[in-house]
Amino acid sequence: MTVKSYSISELAKEFDVTARAIRLYEESGLLAPERDGNRRIYRERDRVRLRLTLRSKRIGFSLAQVKEMFDLYDSKPVEGEKQQILFLLDIMDKRLDELKLQREELELTVVDIESVCSRARDSLTELEHTLNKSS
Repeated sequence: MTVKSYSISELAKEFDVTARAIRLYEESGLLAPERDGNRRIYRERDRVRLRLTLRSKRIGFSLAQVKEMFDLYDSKPVEGEKQQILFLLDIMDKRLDELKLQREELELTVVDIESVCSRARDSLTELEHTLNKSS
């Protein structure tokens, strides 16, 4: 049975990230490629972890949080999976609360900007009207 392997450039291309980013994830302990001299050899486990890392970053996880989640799973796969899910739910609930707050703040900012623009347009209309009268 042949085990599929990937080069750093193959993973970078597949996930549209730089090789430098992949090396950073390796330095952070998220990926653990084998070595053949200076060449890194990534296995399916690394590919899955890279996909999970990128998805986690998109939704607001820090690399430390991703590492903690991987470490929970690695410690005891069955028990670790439960702890990983609980950790995920806790982090996601917090992130969701942050995003909801940001959304509320953005909605207030939009109302403020619309109000300023409306007043500015009214002022401009009045100025143009006054200028037209004096001409």
